[in-house]
Amino acid sequence: MLRELTDTHVDAHCELDFRTPLELAVATILSAQSTDKGVNLVTPALFARYPTALAYAQADRAELEEMIHSTGFFRNKAGSLIGLGAAVVEKHGGELPNTLDELVALPGIGRKTANVILGNAFGVPGITVDTHFGRLVRRWGWTDLEDPVKVEHAVGALVPKRDWTMTSHRVIFHGRRVCHARKPACGACSLAADCPAYGEGPTDPVQAAKLVKGPSRPFLLARVGLADDGEPASAPADSPAGLDAAAATPSAIEQDVP
Repeated sequence: MLRELTDTHVDAHCELDFRTPLELAVATILSAQSTDKGVNLVTPALFARYPTALAYAQADRAELEEMIHSTGFFRNKAGSLIGLGAAVVEKHGGELPNTLDELVALPGIGRKTANVILGNAFGVPGITVDTHFGRLVRRWGWTDLEDPVKVEHAVGALVPKRDWTMTSHRVIFHGRRVCHARKPACGACSLAADCPAYGEGPTDPVQAAKLVKGPSRPFLLARVGLADDGEPASAPADSPAGLDAAAATPSAIEQDVP
């Protein structure tokens, strides 16, 4: 499954825009209960206005809250950013630290955020257990644990340390684009042959293809032998999509198309 994830999500990366470790820390704090896309709309002006930890420490709270208002929970987030700036200045000379213990001691930064920063800004391998990651590794049977820290350690024992950061990205990409919480696109999933939860979502390739999302949709469908319109005719005979297509009559497929 790891090999297939690597080949399927070749574009996996941190979807928060940043140039420095501090910018990534700020963006990750803002991403709580928000989307990466929404955060990326806010951060260009924010980063220009507050380029250093000292700038956040000295920020006018009302102005900061206004700038990040659209990300939600803006009062709490503003407090975290001001506190983060002050702590980084007072304890680390204005530079964001690069160890897990030091990062989680900062305002607004928990273990998940720290692993995002370490893996993407400092090149230190880390597993990011967000909602997508947790539900997918449980769905796949990698672990049955619920606690994020325990999930992190359990998956870390299965995956080579050098791959922790990118595995996090690939699993999260798969969760956002293919393996959705309520209706996974089973019939258009490149992991279907190895997935113990295959069948939780529609297995018909036409129906499943409609559920695949994101800019890499054509590539993801091509991985399972489907065209961008979801037609299964070109699916390899031994793929889940091909097997379902062979078993279905044309009339049955047509009836499933709105």
